[in-house]
Amino acid sequence: MAFSLDSQPDLDLPSLADELEGEPLTGVLKWCWERFGRQAAIGTSFQGSGLVIIDHARQAGFDFPIFTIDTGLLFPETLELKGRLEAFWDVRIESIHPEQTVGEQARTMGAELWKSRPDSCCQMRKVLPLQNKLAGLDVWITGLRRGQSETRAATKVIELYQFDPLRGSHLFKLNPMAAWSREEVWAAIRERGIPYNPLHDRGYRSIGCWPCTRASGAAGDERAGRWEGFEKTECGIHTFLGQGI
Repeated sequence: MAFSLDSQPDLDLPSLADELEGEPLTGVLKWCWERFGRQAAIGTSFQGSGLVIIDHARQAGFDFPIFTIDTGLLFPETLELKGRLEAFWDVRIESIHPEQTVGEQARTMGAELWKSRPDSCCQMRKVLPLQNKLAGLDVWITGLRRGQSETRAATKVIELYQFDPLRGSHLFKLNPMAAWSREEVWAAIRERGIPYNPLHDRGYRSIGCWPCTRASGAAGDERAGRWEGFEKTECGIHTFLGQGI
């Protein structure tokens, strides 16, 4: 389960954040692996940053568990990519599923919930499954980068959150590529020949569920094309924890 601060008596978060900010990607992952081992896991939706993190971890011999949230509404290209990546790295990527299928959700919440209440749809199909997964971890490793959007501009390499106030448990969120640019990410993918989602070559800058993702070309920020017609830029998985400590 997410850890208690009592188990981290030497934690000096400001100093640690400053130290990790100056470390290269592999150095940040090395710190995490040596301190937490498999109690840290990489969560990925197969965007560019996550692919580079997994590749660096595998090259360095850091055997972090890897998981993805399969909402039941992913593009076929995304599902096919998962298999290609597992073969490329010789690794298993765990699929986390919502409690209800898309059909069950339609019966209980109404058909095509993403059209009328996208926040509720994201909560059921992404946030709740993620919460269940994170409850068993100490560290959640993500591909968040400051350059992706204004809402992510203040992302730190390491952040600490109170995960369960009733149990007094906490969770580290590690964003080892926070300072990377989009150009650096894609240079690393091409250099290593990492398989990536072919939708990126068709004008999709960010890829989520098919009903809520559109091709945007080169225009806008890296989250362009998500939830068109709604004042919504995040699905909730990176905001449900609230303010970091």
